[in-house]
Amino acid sequence: MFSRRSLVMTMLGGATAYALPRPTFAAAPATDVTFLVINDIHACRMGDTLSPGCLDEGKTDENLLRHIRALNGITSGRWPEAMDSMPTGLRSAGQPIASPRGVVACGDLTDDGGGQTAERSEGTQIRQFSQRYQQGSGDDRIHFPVYVGLGNHDLDQDGRPPDLDWYRDELRDYVRLNHKPSAFFKAPHPADNYHEASDSYSWNWQGLHLVQMQRFAGDTRKGAASALAWLAADLKSFAADGRPVVLFQHYGWDHFSLERWDPAARTFDADGSGDPHWWSDEERHAFIAALGGYNVAAIFHGHEHDTPMIYTADGFDIVKATAAYKGGFALVRITDDFMDVVLGQASGGDGSVAFIAAHSKLLA
Repeated sequence: MFSRRSLVMTMLGGATAYALPRPTFAAAPATDVTFLVINDIHACRMGDTLSPGCLDEGKTDENLLRHIRALNGITSGRWPEAMDSMPTGLRSAGQPIASPRGVVACGDLTDDGGGQTAERSEGTQIRQFSQRYQQGSGDDRIHFPVYVGLGNHDLDQDGRPPDLDWYRDELRDYVRLNHKPSAFFKAPHPADNYHEASDSYSWNWQGLHLVQMQRFAGDTRKGAASALAWLAADLKSFAADGRPVVLFQHYGWDHFSLERWDPAARTFDADGSGDPHWWSDEERHAFIAALGGYNVAAIFHGHEHDTPMIYTADGFDIVKATAAYKGGFALVRITDDFMDVVLGQASGGDGSVAFIAAHSKLLA
């Protein structure tokens, strides 16, 4: 595991579902899959301008376009052989980067509930996100399939009574339109298994099983339905043969994701002993219990914006890129034998990238 400026850290650490036929384990396909992971896009358009504070924070359309050019141009490069004059140890080192099968988003597509006004209307932020991160052609659109997940900025806002869930419903509808299998509507990237209550879903690329858990796996906040029972059944159906599994959600095991209320400081922080800000120890333990016995290659998350992270917690490899509006992404390759992960950053407006951290491991 390699780092620059201490960017790679080691830490301590039933409802209706829609599913396509489960795979035949005896004939699991060979696996060699390359994909990208992003988080915290924070599309911030509000009408014809930006939400307050977004310009100062860099949550601009110009920065999203810079990010998109970097992702679209990723196949022009090679897996890095060295960083800071040290070998990366990647098994793909020096090889051309294959065309990604897709881009997986780990939440906070929008800055505040999709950018809706108090009245029912299409949110300008979710429209901005879709104009940039829905597969298309040209320099202003991502060129790969995008598998979306939601975060607290997408789901935590309440609407004006009695329509408290209006903001959340529009964002969840976007997930369904893109990934929920239907006899009447063809989703552009349908899931192999979709949990309607929580909008968690899973899909398979060759012999790799991937699961999108939205904010987090056992979320029941703001009317959400826990997907833990669904997750247990999904893994039993699709991953009992030992194939590698990758999971995506918004919250992680970093200090920001674990902060609690600090009565003395009267804020949420890493030293707090009160109620959790985002998810609790019990919720994390329940999630980890659901993963027992499966070949989990990695868990990817978002939420914290500034620090690229590759770390271990509860026995799992955890990865988080810098926020997308800051140019961050993770490049991942998983085969039958190994996983390579590189964290990268858009380094200019011409599609160039800088690789800043790398990790490689053998898979069981």
